Amino acid sequence: MRDRSESRYAAGALSPQRRESDLRRLREEEFDVLVIGGGVTGAGAALDAASRGLKVALIEVNDLASGTSSRSSKLIHGGLRYLEQLEFPLVHEALRERGLLATLLAPHLVRPVPFLVPLPQEAVVKKVWRRLYYGAGVALYDAFAGIIRQGRGMPLHKHLSAGGARRLFPSLREATTAGAIRYYDGQVDDARFVVTLARTAASLGAAVVTGVSARGLVRDAREVTGMTVADVSASGPAATGPAGSRGENVSASGPAASGPAGSRGENTANEWTIRARTVIAATGVWSSDVSSWLPDARVGLRVRASKGVHLVVPRSAITGEVGLILRTPKSVLFVIPWGGHWIIGTTDTEWTYDRAHPAASAKDIEYLLDEVNQVLERPLTTADIEGVYAGLRP
Repeated sequence: MRDRSESRYAAGALSPQRRESDLRRLREEEFDVLVIGGGVTGAGAALDAASRGLKVALIEVNDLASGTSSRSSKLIHGGLRYLEQLEFPLVHEALRERGLLATLLAPHLVRPVPFLVPLPQEAVVKKVWRRLYYGAGVALYDAFAGIIRQGRGMPLHKHLSAGGARRLFPSLREATTAGAIRYYDGQVDDARFVVTLARTAASLGAAVVTGVSARGLVRDAREVTGMTVADVSASGPAATGPAGSRGENVSASGPAASGPAGSRGENTANEWTIRARTVIAATGVWSSDVSSWLPDARVGLRVRASKGVHLVVPRSAITGEVGLILRTPKSVLFVIPWGGHWIIGTTDTEWTYDRAHPAASAKDIEYLLDEVNQVLERPLTTADIEGVYAGLRP
């Protein structure tokens, strides 16, 4: 727990001095909860446990939010498309959490951002049906968020004519736009959000240490009692395995020896055991690798990696004051204002290569440009692209 004589700001500082202190704690103390992985899930789990008075440690082999948690669409949203899949409890819970973040927990990080749902030009009957269909979905989205604005944190939706839509987004192709529905979702700096979670956990007494690699679980009979780890902060960029681990599949019997993706047997001088009553593996696409550390355990679902790609283009490439959400044959596509840029994404394709280095293919980029260009007056080209980033979803 935090020393009450120290400010929460000072108690949450993740300084070099704090790291050395927390490293000593990892070697000497036993924790109620040890979290492996410093992404949004791991940082959130650490904060939740620390806020309940538990003794918590969090380790991450690279930096906080260095993986998928900094490569998102940068939205706090309920998932408008999930309504069509009848995932009502999921959407309601997500929107309730969005409201809490926007109004109470993190209003300095989560802010409203407006989106247009463009309505295409088509026959009158189809046009009326589509507006009613989309309008009912957005109205239900607002209803799940709560009608009272004070608790919802976002303005209510509004129907727009074709002229009204193009006033807000002049780059919309006039020939294909019959109108739009404007609604709001939450926007967030994803990496800053994760760091804030981790610092808040640290302010409540959690030991938060980056540059620590998870090597394997420690067991007493069938009970997990801790994790073998190593301080790898001075050994250069991580060859990443599970989010709290690094390394190739190397053991004492040579490089070809198989083993968990996060194990490395050639360097054991700096290893020790963190003792913990509970170990949480918030390791994302490396979850199945962690399961392999329990060879006698029954493993349920196997985790596969799904790649999400985003393009970054300059704000001058598209004229608009709001974002767009577009239906595609595969899913939905966002066009999101982000400072002096637009973020366009995302994709959803299986990734079977190096999970530490997901990369966009020419096919991914072509797909995103083709889909967004269907509604833009001036089509984007590869020359407009300032950057591309990719993350992996489990």
